[in-house]
Amino acid sequence: MKVLVFHIGRERYALPLAAVLRVLPVARLKPLPGAPHYVPGLLDLHGEPVPVIDLSRLAGSPPDAIRYDTRILLLDVPALGKPRRLGLKAEHVAGVADIDAALREGGVAAAPWLGAVAPGGAEGGGMLQLIAPERLLAPEVAALLFGGAAA
Repeated sequence: MKVLVFHIGRERYALPLAAVLRVLPVARLKPLPGAPHYVPGLLDLHGEPVPVIDLSRLAGSPPDAIRYDTRILLLDVPALGKPRRLGLKAEHVAGVADIDAALREGGVAAAPWLGAVAPGGAEGGGMLQLIAPERLLAPEVAALLFGGAAA
């Protein structure tokens, strides 16, 4: 499986490459009052407002300084019964890797957005944890970001 690798702090994470629509340079975001602390704002994508989640804040780490390898990963996630565009601010985007090893379950109840884990032999060394895009948004957060009542 091909994945896009990035870091949260010193730890390596990845998204299935098939889930990533575009990789954008980090951009100025419009603040979104009342949003959770891990939602720094809206990205103006050719006139379409796209909410952005800061993956470091979501993981409970302080956000790192914006660097040359900080990116916004654009993907569609299920929210309120249909696919919705969402940006993920990812720090230290390292590039694409191929995972050949069998994945192990690695989810944590407190962080349902964490998916399977590739063991220590994953490219680049060390454990690599996948992000499960379909589990990024709790129903109440999806309702807040995309309108409508929580399911």
